[in-house]
Amino acid sequence: MILPKVHRLPPEQVQEITEIVESFGCRIQPIVGAVRTIYAIVGDERDELMINRLEGLSYIERIDRIQSPFKLMDIRSDLSTHQITIGGVTLGKAPLFIAGQCTIDPKNPGFFYETAQAVKEAGAHVLRGGVWKPRTNPYAFQGDDKSLDILMEASRCTGLPVDTEVMDEDQLKLALDAGVPMLQVGARNALNYSLLRQIGAAVAGRKTIVLLKRSMHMGTLNEFISAAEYIANFGNPNVILCPRGTAPALDGYRNFPDESIVPLLKERTWAPLVVDPSHSVGKAAYVPACSLAALAYGADGLCIEAHVQPSKGIGDDPKQALTPEVLAETFRLGREIWKLRHPSSL
Repeated sequence: MILPKVHRLPPEQVQEITEIVESFGCRIQPIVGAVRTIYAIVGDERDELMINRLEGLSYIERIDRIQSPFKLMDIRSDLSTHQITIGGVTLGKAPLFIAGQCTIDPKNPGFFYETAQAVKEAGAHVLRGGVWKPRTNPYAFQGDDKSLDILMEASRCTGLPVDTEVMDEDQLKLALDAGVPMLQVGARNALNYSLLRQIGAAVAGRKTIVLLKRSMHMGTLNEFISAAEYIANFGNPNVILCPRGTAPALDGYRNFPDESIVPLLKERTWAPLVVDPSHSVGKAAYVPACSLAALAYGADGLCIEAHVQPSKGIGDDPKQALTPEVLAETFRLGREIWKLRHPSSL
């Protein structure tokens, strides 16, 4: 919908916008109002170049889109009934709980094996574990390929599917070759479109699930959904959106908690939403409350960092990982909130 700055465009300007939209296979339909005439774009109005050319005209106030910019992730798309299942849970029918260490310590694999068993007993359906880690400080521990073997051994011992982050093509190949069923795209790479394309191409034709974090800056909801579209566009729609807090941070928290965007996203996309409260607030003491708030807002699950002995962990675990006891209680309360929101599902 084209809204001009004046009440009605002169013929030469109507001709100009008509030529632009017709070059993209659309046409103009004027809608005459009492105060202003607006110009509807009839056809597929999602072409960014067409919109940019129209918005660049000095006499156009703005363009209001009627169609969604997402062909696959939109709530009205043909994929709107698509279901994602992992760890025995179909998202949307029961809460999905993902838990485990921020970082796997290859020098102390025993901690991860113990944590894996503990989070399973606490009620987790998926085991998370950081094999490779993006670090602000180049001298901080960046992860180790050896940790991938530890992750998969823990999966075999517990029977839990696993989730780990990949940051480049080599890590992507290693994770897929090892049989990792859930790949995580972290906040730093959430807008790395080259990586998103690589992941989309690599998981096409597979049952692999991609857990896509929201980018670190306070990006728009459409930007978040569009990132998922990059992956799904290759043929695998198994994408879960994961709000995890944004920048700038709120005083006292690691980031600016953003679990409140869940209902807004659900108005636009069918994609399941699993919130990461650990990175959102950044302190273990605040994680349970943030988790319950996320489920109250309508989240389909949680991704929580946990450790059998957080003080002996590496990475973020000492400050934000929950103990198994607190994790179990958080899951218990989370299921109660889920029942309140979905009384017929449990």
